[in-house]
Amino acid sequence: MMAERTTRTPHQAAEPGAGGAGRVWTLAVVCVATFMLLLDLTVVNVALPDIREDFDASFTSLQWVLDAYALGLAAVLLTAGSLADRLGRKRMFNFGFVVFLLASLACGLATDTAVLSVARGIQGLGGAVLFAIGPALIGQEYQGKDRGKAFGVFGGVVGLSIAFGPLIGGALTDGLSWRWIFLVNVPVGLLALLISLLRMRESRAESAPAVDWWGLVLFSSALTLLVLGLLRGEADGWGSSPIVAMFGASALLLVVFTVVERRLGERAMLQLSLFRNVTFNGVSAVTLLCAAATMSALFLLVSYVQNVLAFSPWETGLRFLPLTLTLFVAAAVAGSLTTRVPQRLLMGSSLALIAIGLLLVALTGPDTSWTALLPSMFGIGLGMGLFNPPRASLSIAVVEPSKAGMASGISETFQQVGVAIGIAGFGAIFQSRVTNLFAESEAGRRLGPDAHEFGEAVAAGGGAEAVGRAPDGLASALDEAARTAFVDGLTDVMFICAVVAAVGAVIGFAFIRTRDLHESARTEEHGHEGHHSVTKSTGPAAHPAGDSPVPTTASL
Repeated sequence: MMAERTTRTPHQAAEPGAGGAGRVWTLAVVCVATFMLLLDLTVVNVALPDIREDFDASFTSLQWVLDAYALGLAAVLLTAGSLADRLGRKRMFNFGFVVFLLASLACGLATDTAVLSVARGIQGLGGAVLFAIGPALIGQEYQGKDRGKAFGVFGGVVGLSIAFGPLIGGALTDGLSWRWIFLVNVPVGLLALLISLLRMRESRAESAPAVDWWGLVLFSSALTLLVLGLLRGEADGWGSSPIVAMFGASALLLVVFTVVERRLGERAMLQLSLFRNVTFNGVSAVTLLCAAATMSALFLLVSYVQNVLAFSPWETGLRFLPLTLTLFVAAAVAGSLTTRVPQRLLMGSSLALIAIGLLLVALTGPDTSWTALLPSMFGIGLGMGLFNPPRASLSIAVVEPSKAGMASGISETFQQVGVAIGIAGFGAIFQSRVTNLFAESEAGRRLGPDAHEFGEAVAAGGGAEAVGRAPDGLASALDEAARTAFVDGLTDVMFICAVVAAVGAVIGFAFIRTRDLHESARTEEHGHEGHHSVTKSTGPAAHPAGDSPVPTTASL
């Protein structure tokens, strides 16, 4: 197996011990970076009306502002993780941080939607590097029970960043300008980057093979085409030539990638032998299904509160605080449970709670108060909070420490593909369902051939604007029909999402096994840290390992 090399900076060399404050700074920097990059997945949605007004932008160009970031974020996750194992995790993390911050600045200074979309794509690439490497950096610093607690904090931050998007986006957009949803990243990110440069330790696999350039190009290209096809399928038509070509080319590139990786064996960026590991497959499947169900559900629930209940972005964010706070508390509890409770119980139970929460959306109606969502919020928040810490921990526990970056990149890739599938697939189902329900309503039939276009506007959140343009005699009936169609479509899609989450729960209970984890992770789970590694110091033998400026850990 490959040896793992960890190098401390001069600041860290003077510290008493290998852990201590240094690892706390690492956790803090990773959490800040993760919060920013995931926040930018949701924060832009509430600013789109202001961006459209400033740039006189079309719907298609605004869609690219969203899609470009998701595309960049998904395309290079595995690539970034694999490169980090070879070139150094701290080095690659800081490189991604610089790219993310420069792109955030470009977004804030953009002069039109074309510039904004390109900058968003580059921002996504930088964010992918941060997202892929972050869990590996935490894993190198924390072991045993401490690792569980650290991933509990990390999991809480992941959930908070998604849930706080509407609140922060609304506050910045209403209080300052939409540009500040990007510009705020710069000062916060520069401070985190400085801490990273001074306090974070470097680590890499000492005997790592050369960079697998063919694998990097093939996999990134295949994933780019796959995610782009998913994102553009609804707008361009799922059976259109461009979309079919994207899916076909993606499948072909993945086949070629598999052949190349099989021939490279241990030198490959993706160890195909991992797919013989039952737990690796189980975690990957559960991660994809959870992301597909929860992210699409959150987007639609936010749209319901804003467009049907007519709350502002800020007011919407405040009303999602029950979900946010529940998620954070549950993540903290889950972090301490990862070394005490079988991981399959945590993963399976979390998806079951999410499924229950999604089913409880049926309690809502076109005229109910937002408080009808509270049972659903508590269920979803509790499930998401319990899910993130064990998922992040298991993602690197299935491989030896020297391959943690690769494993983390694979996990985040499954998550982002799940997000793309969920938003594209369930979004298409929602749009079709709402459009048909409205067209079949009595008010819709009175519109005649215009009913379909009106229904599409309702599904996209523009029902109030469409009603405002309708004749006075029809406005009241159209408003009632639009609200009813939106809520009925929402509950139908939430039921499908609940079924997907329930399938994920079954997989979590059945296919996550402690015996499939790497020896080092199994040793840590049983509280016998230190039995699986030998630490070599470059200083005199009498010096403790913590006093050595360049310790090396060889995993046995």
